[in-house]
Amino acid sequence: MKLFAATVKWHGIKTLRKPDIARRAFFHGQRYVSSGTSEPFLSGSNSNYVEEMYYAWLENPQSVHKSWDLFFRNANAGQTYDPHLPDQLERKASFLQSHGLAQTPGKAEKLVEDHLIRGHHVAQLDPLGILDADLDSFVPSDLITTIDKLGFYGLHESDLDKVFQLPTTTFIGGNENSLSLREIIKRLENTYCQHIGLEFMFINDVEQCQWIRQKFETPGVMKFTNEEKRTLLARLVRSMRFEDFLARKWSSEKRFGLEGCEVMIPALKTIIDKSSEMGIEYVIMGMPHRGRLNVLANVIRKELEQIFCQFDPKLEAGSGDVKYHLGMYHERINRATNKKITLSLMANPSHLEAVDPVVQGKTKAEQFYRGDTAGKKVMSILLHGDAAFAGQGVVYETFHLSDLPSYTTNGTIHVVVNNQIGFTTDPRMARSSPYPTDVARVVNAPIFHVNADDPEAVMYVCSVAAEWRNTFNKDVVVDLVCYRRRGHNEMDEPMFTQPLMYKQIHKQVPVLKKYADKLIADGTVTLQEFEEEIAKYDRICEEAYTRSKDNKILHIKHWLDSPWPGFFNVDGEPKSMSCPPTGISEDLLTHIGNVASSVPVKDFKIHAGLSRILRARLEMTKNRVVDWALAEYMAFGSFLKEGIHVRLSGQDVERGTFSHRHHVLHDQEVDKRTCVPMNHLWEQQAPYTVCNSSLSEYGVLGFELGFAMASPNALVCWEAQFGDFHNTAQCIIDQFISSGQAKWVRHNGIVLLLPHGMEGMVRASDSDAHPQFPSKEDFFVVVLQLIILTPKSLLRHPEAKSSFDEMVSGTTFQRVIPENGLAAQAPHEVKRVIFCTGKVYYDLVKERKNQDLEKQVAITRLEQISPFPFDLLKEELDKYPGADLVWCQEEHKNSGYYDYVKPRFRTIVNHTRPIWYVGREPAAAAATGNKNTHLVSLRRFLDTAFNLEAFEGKTF
Repeated sequence: MKLFAATVKWHGIKTLRKPDIARRAFFHGQRYVSSGTSEPFLSGSNSNYVEEMYYAWLENPQSVHKSWDLFFRNANAGQTYDPHLPDQLERKASFLQSHGLAQTPGKAEKLVEDHLIRGHHVAQLDPLGILDADLDSFVPSDLITTIDKLGFYGLHESDLDKVFQLPTTTFIGGNENSLSLREIIKRLENTYCQHIGLEFMFINDVEQCQWIRQKFETPGVMKFTNEEKRTLLARLVRSMRFEDFLARKWSSEKRFGLEGCEVMIPALKTIIDKSSEMGIEYVIMGMPHRGRLNVLANVIRKELEQIFCQFDPKLEAGSGDVKYHLGMYHERINRATNKKITLSLMANPSHLEAVDPVVQGKTKAEQFYRGDTAGKKVMSILLHGDAAFAGQGVVYETFHLSDLPSYTTNGTIHVVVNNQIGFTTDPRMARSSPYPTDVARVVNAPIFHVNADDPEAVMYVCSVAAEWRNTFNKDVVVDLVCYRRRGHNEMDEPMFTQPLMYKQIHKQVPVLKKYADKLIADGTVTLQEFEEEIAKYDRICEEAYTRSKDNKILHIKHWLDSPWPGFFNVDGEPKSMSCPPTGISEDLLTHIGNVASSVPVKDFKIHAGLSRILRARLEMTKNRVVDWALAEYMAFGSFLKEGIHVRLSGQDVERGTFSHRHHVLHDQEVDKRTCVPMNHLWEQQAPYTVCNSSLSEYGVLGFELGFAMASPNALVCWEAQFGDFHNTAQCIIDQFISSGQAKWVRHNGIVLLLPHGMEGMVRASDSDAHPQFPSKEDFFVVVLQLIILTPKSLLRHPEAKSSFDEMVSGTTFQRVIPENGLAAQAPHEVKRVIFCTGKVYYDLVKERKNQDLEKQVAITRLEQISPFPFDLLKEELDKYPGADLVWCQEEHKNSGYYDYVKPRFRTIVNHTRPIWYVGREPAAAAATGNKNTHLVSLRRFLDTAFNLEAFEGKTF
C-alpha cells in the first residue's frame, strides 16, 4: 500500500508529492486508496521509516506519537497538514484536559465508523421479530450493543460519562462538537441500529456518503407534523380497507393482496409527492402482481368500479390477461403539491422482473422527447419482490444500463416488498447473498432497509430516497422488510412450509391498528376521527361496487399504459390502414449516398480501411445501386428528413457485427472523438441515435420495447449480434411482443433485426392448422411490429444489390418478388415453382443456371412472411397451373418456415395441390459447425430442388 501524500514538512523530511486528492476510507474492513499521480512520496531510509510507522499506526494508532497520529488521520480524511500542528496539538491537549474532555478522538471515530459500516446487521428490521433480514444472527464483535464490548475499543464502563471530541465527519452531535461516550453510543444506535438499516459505505464518493449521513445522523431530522401523521394514517386506512373490501366481496378470488405490507401505498405516495415537489411531472412504474390492484386504486387512482368490474365472471369483453397483470395511464392533480402529474403503471406478465427494462426504456423515451436530459421531469419507480429481486437475472442486466449514456434514466427508485419468503421457499434456500438487495451494490446504489411496521420510518426513508435521486441522478433502493399475511395467493396454505413464521403472523397486530393506537395515545387523532376515516373509505368502495354491477363491459381505454392518441384516427374517423408508397426522389437518394460516403467533420482522421469502404459507397451511389448497408442508410436517412426519430440499439451496432455499417466514425488520432454522418444530412432533421449496448439481450430488448411504446412516430430498432442471440430475450418476445396486443391492447412499433443465414458456422414459428383466406380489407393492415431477418454473407454478395429504380418515388415495398426471367415468359411450360425466402435464393439461382433449367423452373421470393401475402401468392400460383409447388429453405425442417407456410399455401389452392418440402432434415442443433458437413447438406437439398422427377407418383 502506498503512503498517503500531503503537503507537509516533518522531522526534516520533505514530501515531493502534491496530489489533488489524498482520501482514505474504511469500507467493511477493507482499505481503498485514491490518490493522484506525481513524483515518489519519499525516498531512501526516511521513506522506509515513515512507511513502517504508517503500518504500525494502522494496527494501533496509539503506537505512534500523537502528532503523527493526527497527521495520518488528516491525510486519510483528505486534509492537508499544517506544519504548525505539533504546537497546536500540545495546546489543544492541555485545553481538553483542563476542560475534562477526553483526548481520544480515534476511539470515537472507530465507534462511528463501525456503526456506519455494520450497524444495519443489528438493526431491528423484521416486524415479526423472528428473522434476521441479512440471514445471519451473528452480531459483529466490534459493534457496541452491550457495555461489556467497550473493551474492544480500549474503553471501560468508567469512560461512559467522559466527554469525547466528535470526528468532524459525523453529524450526530448536531451543533455540538463533543458528547459523552454514553450519548455517542445512544445516538449511533438510534441512527443505525433501530428500524432503519443503512447500507451505503461501499459508495466510493465522499460527498454522497456525507449527504446520506447528514440526512440520518442529524438529531431531530425524523420528525413529522400532526398533519403529516394524519395524512399517513388516512393513506394506511385506504391501503388496508381496500384489501379488506376485496376479501369480503371476493373471498375465493386470487388478488395477490398487500396484507402485511400495507405501508407500501403511503410509501409510494410519499415518493411521488416529494418528487412532484421537486419538479417531476411524469412517473412511470413497474411492479409484480402483489399489491398491484391496491396501487391502481390508491396510487394511480384508477376508478374503483373498473377494478371491481374485473372480478365479474360475466364480463363480456376486456383484456386477455388477469386483472393483477394490467396497467394504466392517468393524468391528475397531485393533492400534496397541487401540481399536475402523469402516472403510468406498465402491464406485465407473470415473469416478475421482465417489466424492469421495459419501464426504463419508456422512461428514457419520455425524457428524450421532452428534452429532459437530466431526468428532472420524468422518472421511474420499480417495485420488486425479495425473491425475484435476488433471483432474476434481468434485474442485474437492467441495473447495468443505469449509467450508460444512451440508456440512463438519471436514477430509478427501487422499492422492494421484502416478504422474507418466496412462493414457499425460505430465503436461506433462495439466495446466497445476505440481503435480497445486494445486487444493487454493483452500481453503488445506497440501500435503505426499513421495518415496514414503522410507518414514519418508512415515510422518512422514502422522502430521502426521492431527494437522493433528484440530487445525484442515481439509483436508490428502499427495502421494506415486512411479511405476507396470507399465502402466495389467497387460496394457498402457507403453514405447510413456514409454520413458525405463520404462527407469529397470525398473532401479529396489523400496522394500521398499531399506528392508529399510537396517534390516538399521543392526541394526534381521536378514536372517533379514526373510525370516521374508515367508514368514509368503506362507503366509497361500496358505492363503486354498486356502479360496477351496471358496467358489464369493460372500457379498454382505462387499462392502456401507453396510449397513442390520434394515431389510429383523424378527426374522429379511422385512419386508412393501407400501406403508402415507400420510395423517395432520386435527388434524396443521391444526397444520402454522398453523405454516407463522406466524413462531414473537418480534420477528422479515419482508418485507411474505412476510407476504402466509403469510396466503394460513393461509387455505388454514382452507379445508382445499393447494397444492404447503403440501403439501410437510405431508409434511415429518409425518415430523418421527414422528422422521424430513428434509434438503433444492440451489441456493436455502431460499426455492425460484420463490419458493414460504420455509422459512427472514430478519429484515429484523437481518443474518443467520433462523428455520426447520419446526423449531418440536413440542417433541420430528426436526431439519429445509434448506440452500442451492454452485452445483454433480455434487458436491452426490453429497454427498446419500452422506448418504442412512447411514440408511434419513431423507428426504434434492436439488432441481435447474431440471429440466434434473441434466444435469451425470448421472454420479451413471447410475453410482450407476440401477445401484448391481445393481452393488454398494447401498441408498439419495435423492429427486430436478426442477422440470419447458415454459413457452416454454429448458430442457434408459429403455425395455424387451418388458416382462413383473408378478405380484401384484411390485406391492408398496419404492421406495428416487425422482425427482419437481416443478412450475413449477403452483406457483400455481388448479386445482393438493388437499383435506384426500385427505391425512387412511386415504388413501394415488395411483399413478394416474382420470377421475372425466362420462366415467367412461358409460364405454361414451367414444371416447377420454387418458393423461398432469404439467402437460399442466391444458391438456387446459381444452381438453376448450372443445370440449365431457367425455362423450366421459376423461383419466387417471399419478402414478407407474416402477415402472409395470400393475395400476391395466389397470382403466382394461378400463373403456373401445371407446375409442382416446392417450398425450399436452408434451415432444418423443424426450425424454418415450412410448418407455417404449408397450410397457408394449401388454403390458397383450396387443398387441390401439394406444396413439397425441400431442405435439410429435422435436427436438434440449429446448424453444424463443420464447413464440409454444411456443404454436403447444401448439395443434397439443391439436387432435390432441381430433380424434376423427385415428386412424381408421390401423394400428399
